[in-house]
Parts: sequence; C-alpha cells; structure tokens
Amino acid sequence: MSRIVLHPGTPIKIAILAMGGQGGGVLADWIVEMAEAAGWWAQTTSVPGVAQRTGATIYYLELLPEAAAQAAGRPPALAMMPNPGDVDLVVAAELMEAGRAMQRGLVTPDRTTLITSTHRSYAVAEKAAPGNGIADPNKVIDAGREAAKRLLCFDLQQLAERAGSVISASLFGAIAGSGALPFGRDAFEATIRHGGVGVDASLRAFALGFDAAASAPAEPDSIDTSRALPAVPAHAAHPRVQGLLDLVRRFPKGAQPLLVAGVRRLIDYQDAAYAEEYLRTLQRIRELDAKTGGDARDWALTQAAARYVAVAMSYDDVIRVADLKTRGSRFERVRTEVGAKADQLVYTTEFMHPRLEEICGTLPAALGRWLENSKSVGGLIRRRVEKGRRVKTGTLTWFLALYGVAGMRRFRRSTLRHELETAHMRDWLERATRIAGADYALGVEVLNCRRLIKGYSGTHDRGDKRFARLMSAADRLLGQPDAATTLRRLREAALADEEGKALDAQLAQLLQARAGPLGAAAPQKVGGPRVAA
Repeated sequence: MSRIVLHPGTPIKIAILAMGGQGGGVLADWIVEMAEAAGWWAQTTSVPGVAQRTGATIYYLELLPEAAAQAAGRPPALAMMPNPGDVDLVVAAELMEAGRAMQRGLVTPDRTTLITSTHRSYAVAEKAAPGNGIADPNKVIDAGREAAKRLLCFDLQQLAERAGSVISASLFGAIAGSGALPFGRDAFEATIRHGGVGVDASLRAFALGFDAAASAPAEPDSIDTSRALPAVPAHAAHPRVQGLLDLVRRFPKGAQPLLVAGVRRLIDYQDAAYAEEYLRTLQRIRELDAKTGGDARDWALTQAAARYVAVAMSYDDVIRVADLKTRGSRFERVRTEVGAKADQLVYTTEFMHPRLEEICGTLPAALGRWLENSKSVGGLIRRRVEKGRRVKTGTLTWFLALYGVAGMRRFRRSTLRHELETAHMRDWLERATRIAGADYALGVEVLNCRRLIKGYSGTHDRGDKRFARLMSAADRLLGQPDAATTLRRLREAALADEEGKALDAQLAQLLQARAGPLGAAAPQKVGGPRVAA
C-alpha cells in the first residue's frame, strides 16, 4: 500500500477523469466533504469536454491540512487546474481516460498513483471505423506500468453494477482501499451516509471497490481481449429452436459456436424460419467444404461462411433501425449511462436523415422499384423527406411511429431491400464457392471480404463499392500463386480508411506489378461446384 507523502505546505493534488453520467462530480464532492469534515482545506474545480462519447470532464482537487495553513500564517491559495508532472492521485472512470491522463503528463513515475476502471465506453471513432477500430486496452495498461508510481486497474463498472449502484461509488471505495489518501475507511463511509441518497447500494459498491484495491497485485494483469463464442446449449425452451440446435450439432465442432451465434442473431432479427434458411445455406457450403478438403484445413470455408452469411442476412434496414431504437433495453441502457434517477424523465433525441432509397427499400419489391424509377413522384418524395431532423423517441408520437415501422419486419421478405440483399448475397456466395473449387484459400478470403459491408445509408454504400472492387480483384487474382495473401492485403487496406485511399494505393501497386487493371477486370469463368444462397 502506497500512501501519498505530505510535504509541509504542499497540498494533495487529485485529478478525476470521468464521462457524462458516471458521477465524477459526485465523487469529487465526496472527497471534498470528507476532507473538510476532517478539518482540511479543500477545493474542487471542473473542466468539461464534449469530444468523447457523452463528454469527458476533468475534476481537479487540492487538499491541505489545517495545520499546514496555520504554520503558514495565512489561508492557502489552491490551484484550479492540474499541471503536468504535479499530480499525486489520478482517478479514471474509463480505461482510455487513463490513457489521456498519461498523454497530458498528469501521471509521473515518481509520485502518481493511478486508479482506473478497465471497462470501455467506445468512442465514436472506434465504432465508426470500417474495420476493427477498437483501441488495444493493454497498450494503456503497459503505459501505466511505466508512467505511474503505482497502478491499480480492475473493472469498477462491473462492481458498481453488481451492487446496483454507479461507478462513482466503487471508485470512491478503490481510493479508500488503495490507501493513497490519509483518511480511514470510516471517514469514507460516513461521507456516503451523509449524502442520504442510494446509501445502501453505494456502500455495497464502495465495499467491492475497497476490497478490489486492497487486494490488488503489485503488477496488474493484462486484459484478455479474445471474444469467447457461445457454447452450443444442451436444450432450448422452444421445440423449433431445439430443432435448430440439433442441426447445428451436425456441423464440425469448430463451426458450431459461430453457428449458434448466427442462429441467435437471425432469430432476433427475423424469426426461427429465417435462421433455418441460414443453416440450410451453410449445410450446402459444408458439403462443398468436405469435397474440397476442408477437414484438413479446419473447415475454414464453413467457419467463414458461418460468420458472414449471418451478417449478410441481418443487413441493417429501416425496419431494423426502428426496432433497435424502440426496445425497452435501449431506454434502460440510456438511463443507466446518463445516471438518471427513478423519478427523472429521459428523452433521447435522434438525428434522422431518411433517403428515398430507404423508403423504397421498405415497400413491396414492385412498388419500391416503380417509385425509385419515377422521376415525378420519386422526386417529389425526395424533396419532402430528405431533410435532417431531430426527433425524440421517448415521446408518444415518435415512439409509435418507429414502433410501427419496426413491426413491418413480418413483411420484410417481400420488400425491395430484401430482394436486392438476397441477390447480392447469392452472387457473393456463388463467386466464393466457384473460386474455392479451384483455390480453397482464395475462396475463404472472398467470404471474409463481406466484412466490408455494414451499416446502412451512406456507410453501406461506401462499403459496397469497396467490396465490389475486391470481388473484381478476386476474379482476376485466381490462378496466381499468392492470390489469397494478396486479396487479404487488399481487404486490410480497404478497412484502413473510409475514403479508400489505402485500397487505391494497394491496387495501384498491383497494377504496376501485374498485367491488366485489377479494379475493372471481367470475371473469369472457373469450373467447380457452386452453392447458391
């Protein structure tokens, strides 16, 4: 246990970094109240920010014992902002906020105790990245080992949720358990009781945070970033779902967890019949995989298809967006994130920018196609609806409007969008299985290229265009000894940026190295078995 060493006349300096709804202000007020109750001088200030998620704020505190002020013969002058290299305790309510504290120079190896929660609240840039934009949490932990005098990190958000409280309470407990401040546990707990709001839950979260900090290892462990896939359940509550599980068990063991995830996704997206359609498609690919030596290759073709066919079948359309925005779990999650109390109303304001293409996509295929091609009627609707607007989904009017759109999923299979997506998926699978008959590894990479297509509206269109260029490249690469490796490299370049500059650079290099324009070549005719969607 490492306690902050007090120097005569020098205050204890604390920086708290928290996002909106995490109770950073409450945590700062608790520390000030506790210090003042012990006869200390205390001051807190805050600098709000809006760049991260719901806004990250730095709360800065300085604490000075009364004896130091008396020795100086005057009231202390306490600073209002932290200075790099001059902070004793840094508390971060989210892991990347700890990283930003280190970037700002607030954490130093000669004096700073760094306490951080290891949970993540992803930034917009991480969510919007074409590929996997999630930052590596272990880089922050590695940096903390080097930058801090002492590093304490564990999932304080999970501890708070277990206690039915918010993270400010478990952070307060972690500060107490670390022994960094010269106050006993009783003083911390008395401060929570004096607040009079949510006392029991806050004390439970405090105790969990205290124990985690008190027993924390000298060197924190790295975070396991691998994603565990669901095991195949032994039984299902519904007979039809049980039949789907029985079908899943006929596939190779390595593919079964992916298939379970796909079945769950598609039942949630549409219904059990849609999930059964998915398994029938995968069964045909599995049969092809067996014919092309998949057993010796860990069934890579089947596993890639299990992942990306489920994604392709659960495309984001207007119906899906409306469904997700009107779910009770979403309203509860928003209330939790903003720290709303039971008697408070929370209204979520959504920005919507509907396009004619999305409206046509929700109509029956023939009607949607007519409207999309109609210059007069389509143009009129385009001028009326293609406007950015902000709506409150918590109001009765807008909730019912979106709820009605979400209920259209029973008609999804007859819509224009479903017809287009099904045709697109059929072409993709035919290409992948046709190529796999001649070059197994390249066929697997063609399946993996589906990762480029996600989201809806402009995001979907941009991914679709990059995907089309990769499919043309795959046709042209067939027969090359390094075809799979080259296509993988092109896919990684396509995922590197939204504008497609990295992909352009890679294709330009290939254009110089090989004969013929990869981006515009006609597909080659290749023999071998095919699988349709």
